[in-house]
Amino acid sequence: MRLWHEDLLTLLPRQQLLGQHRECCALRGKGWGKPHSTVNYVFLYSPRKLFQYHELVMEEMKERGYKINPLWLDPSYRGQVMEPYEAMDELEKSYPIYEEHDEAYLEECILNLEEKGIYLNKNT
Repeated sequence: MRLWHEDLLTLLPRQQLLGQHRECCALRGKGWGKPHSTVNYVFLYSPRKLFQYHELVMEEMKERGYKINPLWLDPSYRGQVMEPYEAMDELEKSYPIYEEHDEAYLEECILNLEEKGIYLNKNT
């Protein structure tokens, strides 16, 4: 479980991008509030922040021609088994969406990918 630094989303290979979508779906659904060391910070914020991040993932997926279940485009949607959020306040988008996604985290993500044999071309 990991949310990649948002600056890397456009560079991620197919498998990691689609995995990120599944991760966001899981966190928005039954995974919300379930502790995991690499994503615990997400639960310190409104679920709306997770939606904002997931939007970036879905935008990149659309850019690459992947089809997305349109239900996920609704910020209150939490999957088939969870009740939707009744109301979520609008949040101004920040950069980064999560303050934990700083330069050090960006480097940590790059190193993590390289350990998996994935070297991103950051010049494209």
